Amino acid sequence: MKSTPWLVLTLGGYFGTFLLLVAWYGWLSPSLHLPAAFVLILLCTPLLFPLRGLLHGRPYTVGWSLFLALFYFTHGAVEAYSTPEDRLYGLLEVLFSFLWFCGGILYVRSHARQRRHDVESAGST
Repeated sequence: MKSTPWLVLTLGGYFGTFLLLVAWYGWLSPSLHLPAAFVLILLCTPLLFPLRGLLHGRPYTVGWSLFLALFYFTHGAVEAYSTPEDRLYGLLEVLFSFLWFCGGILYVRSHARQRRHDVESAGST
């Protein structure tokens, strides 16, 4: 499958979210109450499950990964609201997860439209 701009946007949001979480909880503002490794494992492990399917551009995996994007959107919004010193990081997480979500929806829609077009053109010959 050839890469589309929507898949690039999806992967940009996905990797932006992943790298932001690693930088945020690893170096920039680690948790004072929990070990940094525990927080990173807790927050970053779910991001590893759809990685292979996202890199291969599988629409089913992209669609299901959007549930994760909603979780990280919510996490970023809560952090931005509740922790003033981490507000910038929370807003960046909201931005990256929003890009991931919008790119994923548009990718799945364009892929479905392309498949429908391919089926219609194959049936008319």
